[in-house]
Amino acid sequence: MGCKPYVRKEVIMEFQELLKNRRSIRDFQEKEVSLDTVTDIIRESCLAPSSGNGQPWQFVVINRKETIKRLSDESKKNLLSDIAQNPDSPAKKYENILRNEEFNVFYNAPCLVYVIGPQDYRLLDVDCSLFACYLMLAAAECGLGTCWIGLGTNVRNPELMREIGIPDDCRIVAPIIIGYPKSIPEPSDRNAPRILKVVS
Repeated sequence: MGCKPYVRKEVIMEFQELLKNRRSIRDFQEKEVSLDTVTDIIRESCLAPSSGNGQPWQFVVINRKETIKRLSDESKKNLLSDIAQNPDSPAKKYENILRNEEFNVFYNAPCLVYVIGPQDYRLLDVDCSLFACYLMLAAAECGLGTCWIGLGTNVRNPELMREIGIPDDCRIVAPIIIGYPKSIPEPSDRNAPRILKVVS
C-alpha cells in the first residue's frame, strides 16, 4: 500500500524525483504524523533486502514530544560524559551545541522511529541501514521528511530503555525522525562517481 502508486511507464521519472525529494529534514511543521501512516511506511520498508532474508529489524515508534525530549536529554548527557572521559571522542565537535539546553538532538520532530535489533546479530548494522534507506524513501513518497540522527543512539538508562520498549538484548542502530517538512532543500552537490576500474 503506497501513498502515491507508481505508473509503470513513469517509474524511472518518478523514482528520480523521489531520490531528489529525499533530503535530511531538521525543520518540521507543527503537525502530527498519524500512527497509521508510520505503520504503513514501516510495513512497506520491510521489503528491504537483508542477509539471508534474516530481517533482524525491530521498531520502536515514539510520537510523544515529551518522551522524545527526554531521549534527547539522555543522549546529550551521555555524549558529554563521553567527551569528558575522552577529549578525542568523535562527539567533541558537537560539544558546544550539546551544552545548549535548548538544543534537541531530534529537532523537535513529532515522531521518532528507532530501528533496533539483536545485539549479537552479525550483520545488524548493514541490514538495519538498508531498511533505514527504504524507510526514508517511503516517507518521502508520502510527502514526509526524515533524518537519521546519529547523536540519538546514546540512550543507556535501563529504566528509560524499558519504558520505551527496547529489550535488553537489542541495540539501537538507526534513530530516524519523521515529520512534515517546512520546506525541502535543494540537493547538495554530489561528487562524480569514483569508479576505480571497469573490468570487462
